[in-house]
Amino acid sequence: MSQSIDINVHHLTRVEGHGNIVIKADDGTIEKVEWQVPEAPRFFEAMVRGRSWMDIQTITCRICGICSISHSLASIKATEDAMGIGVSEQTRKLRLLTHCAEQLQSHSLHVGYLAAPDLFGVKSVVPLVASHPDVVKTVIRIHRVSNEWSDLLGGRTTHPITIVPGGHLTPFNENDLRGLKKTIEETTVPDLKTLAEVILSVADKLPAFDRPTEYIALSGPDYYTFYDGDIASSDVDEKVSVREFEKVANEYVSPQSTAKWARWHRESYAVGALARFNINADRLLPLAAETAKKFGLEKGCCNPYMNNVAQVVECVQVCEHGIQLIDELLSAGLKPEERNVTVKAGTGVGCVEAPRGILFHKYTYDEDGICTGANICIPTNENHANIQKDFEVLVPQFIGRGKEELQQMLEMLVRSYDPCISCSAHYLDVKFA
Repeated sequence: MSQSIDINVHHLTRVEGHGNIVIKADDGTIEKVEWQVPEAPRFFEAMVRGRSWMDIQTITCRICGICSISHSLASIKATEDAMGIGVSEQTRKLRLLTHCAEQLQSHSLHVGYLAAPDLFGVKSVVPLVASHPDVVKTVIRIHRVSNEWSDLLGGRTTHPITIVPGGHLTPFNENDLRGLKKTIEETTVPDLKTLAEVILSVADKLPAFDRPTEYIALSGPDYYTFYDGDIASSDVDEKVSVREFEKVANEYVSPQSTAKWARWHRESYAVGALARFNINADRLLPLAAETAKKFGLEKGCCNPYMNNVAQVVECVQVCEHGIQLIDELLSAGLKPEERNVTVKAGTGVGCVEAPRGILFHKYTYDEDGICTGANICIPTNENHANIQKDFEVLVPQFIGRGKEELQQMLEMLVRSYDPCISCSAHYLDVKFA
């Protein structure tokens, strides 16, 4: 069927930052399909040059107000790697527990406030307050607990102050951890079961669209990891050390984006909740595995819209893991620890799984601990090329449905990646005439 379609979504709503969707088709001939990022570039790599090792995490956690814990952890791990700084098992577990808070915080925000309106056929969460008040209240409770969790372990809701090179500050006690565990068990886990049932009831609104994709995520030896491990791909068996992440990301400049794009074995790859699920699904804890089963989400899924379902599964996963970590910390007993930091020259890489996907920080320090170079690779800039490739397959496949439905599918597709667009725009190729 001949179709003439002109879609120009200037600054897509319900995403962080500014992104445009441009589709032009004339008499059935597709002339233009573009995912554009016009966001002003960020220069955090330049900001940290010349700064002390003690200041780097404080600066780089400001890259994002949603993923500040992930940036703090990646930053601290890079500094510790550069200077050979070790940490205790208590510190490692406290960091893991802090990271769990952010995954719940970010995923519940996205699924409940940004993605759910598409599934209920409304433009924002505001109409759902009147039509589905119990659902909105459930999401608010989950999100509130995640904020309180971040407050307790990170020292505040965003831009944590407890994550420091060589340790993790503990302005809390064992009773605080017991209280957190009780809240997760008695309030958050039941609320997540309710949320899963609600999303399941409208899951038929998720478009049936598959595109074979390379998925990239950390893979750890014995648990569903957001923190440890090597870089794994769904395409190959080999794993790559995080210290060699630049061989994986292969960032390059696209003329339609102020954010760099990335590729590894294919023209693009995907990171995020669905990528982690596809790499690590067999390591899910029981309740999370049961949640995935309810949705029919299985390893090997290549429908990008299912990323939102994977986020729900991960909410359950981090709560289960958080309870385990609290039990282990209480069993061992919280102990005051002294940090042992010897400043020296070196280059180090830190990597964690931010809510939106695998995140890399790399710093070089001189003998005085002054940063002389940095490279930060953001999950969303790793996803941009994959969004474009999804567009290129989706538009010809669904153009016959007309402009309104096609535009809705494209908007939902971008939102399914939960992009943090402004954080990703940290490079611009400037040419002077």
